[in-house]
Amino acid sequence: MQFLLIAFDGVDEGAAGRRLAAREAHIKLGDEMVASGRMLFGTAILDDEHRMIGSMLVLDFPSRDELDTWYAVEPYVTGNVWERVDIRPCAVGPSFRGMTAPGKTD
Repeated sequence: MQFLLIAFDGVDEGAAGRRLAAREAHIKLGDEMVASGRMLFGTAILDDEHRMIGSMLVLDFPSRDELDTWYAVEPYVTGNVWERVDIRPCAVGPSFRGMTAPGKTD
């Protein structure tokens, strides 16, 4: 089951510092998720000055419960980086099926 996560960072004075402090752990976990087929794509959302202000991820988990288990340990969550988060089921389009987890055909 695929999910789209769109998250925006806090806007307080310490927001950028929290993102930078958690970034290495966030990328490390992301690399592990890519290797396991759980993260299909991710990107930073930038403002007009090209500063990171959020994230967009396309995830693949067997269930929402398993996604929630990952979410509980995601460094941008535990590090209080993301302030507004929207997670919705989605379906990777046919042109991108090669990006889905090994053995998946949806």
